[in-house]
Amino acid sequence: MRRAIRNLFLISGFRTSLGDDFQMKRDFLNITDLNKKEILFLFEKAGYYKEMRKNRKPLDKPLTDKNLGLLFEKPSSRTRISFEVGIRQLGGFPIFLSPENLQITRGERTIDTAKIFNLYLDGLIIRTFKQKEAETFAMYTKFPVINALTDEFHPCQAMTDFFTLWEINKSFKDIVLLYIGDANNVCNTLILGADILGIKMNICTPGKYKVKKEIRDMVKDKTLFKETTDPQKFIKESNVIYTDSWISMGDEKEKEKIKKVFLPYQINKKLLKNAPAEFLFMHCLPAHRNWEVTDEILDGPHSIILKQAENRLYVQQSLLSFLYT
Repeated sequence: MRRAIRNLFLISGFRTSLGDDFQMKRDFLNITDLNKKEILFLFEKAGYYKEMRKNRKPLDKPLTDKNLGLLFEKPSSRTRISFEVGIRQLGGFPIFLSPENLQITRGERTIDTAKIFNLYLDGLIIRTFKQKEAETFAMYTKFPVINALTDEFHPCQAMTDFFTLWEINKSFKDIVLLYIGDANNVCNTLILGADILGIKMNICTPGKYKVKKEIRDMVKDKTLFKETTDPQKFIKESNVIYTDSWISMGDEKEKEKIKKVFLPYQINKKLLKNAPAEFLFMHCLPAHRNWEVTDEILDGPHSIILKQAENRLYVQQSLLSFLYT
């Protein structure tokens, strides 16, 4: 609507006083905010950033003199470090915003906080509980907002996971991805990303923890997507096997109860005895060792977990460059 209004002004010869501030900003709240062509473009750019860092060459500076806030309501290692380093390398200034030191904890509305952020910041990376919180910030800010994790989605992680596979294979044609465990935010986003990229994806979860209907309804190509509660069912046909923590942040009190339900879904040598010879193992980390996955698999020759962790930096730099240029 804003673009249509501006076009009307330009067609009529009326010059607005809004100038360059009047433009359609883009947010990254879910992987569905991108199409396949854009995702592949971002992968090419991420590969460029990785090559430049490897060869110790200077990067372009699309974030010069820009201040980006990192509002993190949940703990973070890889996400926070990779964003802070990435922003600095692109010429920007990351500002870590701890909720307990903001007026949000004293009852200030999200809308009011967003309006205040507009006065100081040029971008926001948010790691929070409800997706609605990230969407509210996006609605009331004039700069790009990036979802660094919510209870529902984890798009930066999924983008990195797909980039890691693309980097290895240079194609998604023969990939069959099997996700085993809790149908959580990572699983949700992998499903939606696989749908965009045309990747076959199998899901194996305990019945109580299966993929929610609203996520299934978002999938456009249902032929790419299969579900089961049997951990062995898709092992033979899946050349990428992915798991995540059984315990989402905030559910730690339920860990013993959860462990009993998920124990048959542990990624171990016995479960993977019929897996393809060259399968790849993925985990977004942090891992609860010898819970969802055993040491021998996590640290074994099929594991690419460190590639995933490293690639967070390059994919997020690519995303930042895309949103600001």
